[in-house]
Amino acid sequence: MKAPPPTAWRPGQSGNPSGRPKGRGFAGQTREAIAARMPEILDKLISAALAGDVQAARILLERTTPALKPLESPMQALTLPTGASMAQQARSVIEAATRGDIPPGQAAQLVGAVATLAKIIETDELEKRIEALEAAQHARKP
Repeated sequence: MKAPPPTAWRPGQSGNPSGRPKGRGFAGQTREAIAARMPEILDKLISAALAGDVQAARILLERTTPALKPLESPMQALTLPTGASMAQQARSVIEAATRGDIPPGQAAQLVGAVATLAKIIETDELEKRIEALEAAQHARKP
C-alpha cells in the first residue's frame, strides 16, 4: 500500500478548523430576513385569518395547535370463542366491530394480533417438526 503524500490531512485533523460560519448561506440569510420582519408577518397573517382567509387560519392553527387525534372509547370485554380456529376468532372480532361492540381501529388491531399469533404458532410447530425429523434422522445413522 502506498503511503499518503506528506501534504495529506492527518486523520482527525481538519483543513478548516473554524468551519464555515453558521447562517451565512442562502437559508441562513433568508431566516434572518424573515426573523427581522416576523412581527409584521404575524400581524398580516392574523388579520387575513380574521378577515376570513381560510389558508391563513390553517397556517396559524397548524403551527400553534397540535393535531387532533381520533380517540376510541375503551373496549368492553370481548370474549373470543374458545377452541375455535384463528380464522373463526378473527371473524368474531370483525362481527363485533360490525355490530358496533368495538371500534373498527381496535378490531383491526385485534385481527392483526390474531394473525401474528397464528404466525408464531406456525413457526413453533414447524420448529418442533424439524427437531423431530432431525432426531429421527440421527437415530437411523449407525
